[in-house]
Amino acid sequence: MDGCMDILDRLSKSKFRSSFKLKRKDIDYINQKGFETIKAHAQDFISKRVAPAFVANDGKQTPMKGHPVFIAQHATATCCRKCINKWHKFPAGTQLTQQQQDYIVDLIMEWIRRQFIIYNL
Repeated sequence: MDGCMDILDRLSKSKFRSSFKLKRKDIDYINQKGFETIKAHAQDFISKRVAPAFVANDGKQTPMKGHPVFIAQHATATCCRKCINKWHKFPAGTQLTQQQQDYIVDLIMEWIRRQFIIYNL
């Protein structure tokens, strides 16, 4: 989790990455579904949309809205393989390992948890 803290701190200094915030409808969705379901969605999205070695529509596979995980992916630079390579140093052109996928999901969930806390202050 320490790695998550370091990267979240670096990402918070990026004007683009720090511009992403959860909205009321995202918070309501999290309240409705629960964090475990959101985490299951994150695992599914990551395994199908960014984990493969080659993604046909890389750079366009993650919507900018519609699910808290999508927002979190943009905020955490886990939205496409190019961003993952730039920010997290996982090389493109190779299948993400389960450990790498778990790291990405943990990072997404930590960002969502922080946004949830901020929104509910």
